[in-house]
Amino acid sequence: MPATRAAAVALSVSALLLTQAAPVFASGGDDPVRRAGSCSASTDWTMKAKADDGRIEVEAEIDGNRVGQDWHWKLKQNRAVVASGSSRTKAPSGSFTVERKPANHAGTDHFVFRAVNPRSGEVCRATVSW
Repeated sequence: MPATRAAAVALSVSALLLTQAAPVFASGGDDPVRRAGSCSASTDWTMKAKADDGRIEVEAEIDGNRVGQDWHWKLKQNRAVVASGSSRTKAPSGSFTVERKPANHAGTDHFVFRAVNPRSGEVCRATVSW
């Protein structure tokens, strides 16, 4: 087989493989990863991560079913603090939510959301990987 024909066949096979693989990558990366758990007392946490325009949308919720609780929190990505702050649980559910969109680094990103209620001493530690 002449070199130009062999190159054309190889290019055609490569293009076919790429068009078959592309939908797998596109659909597989769009599904959010969700985790849930309990804190050190009666409060619950949920956390999710999903793709968002080349970044990662990370959302953490603390739900104590009590309005007016103050919490101090930190969000870490691969052990580095990417956000921190204070929040108060609000009506009607007695919860608060923190949402951030950090950069999507190469490989798997590991997120840890830690919230502390300074009045009760309760600690929540939520994790998710993307």
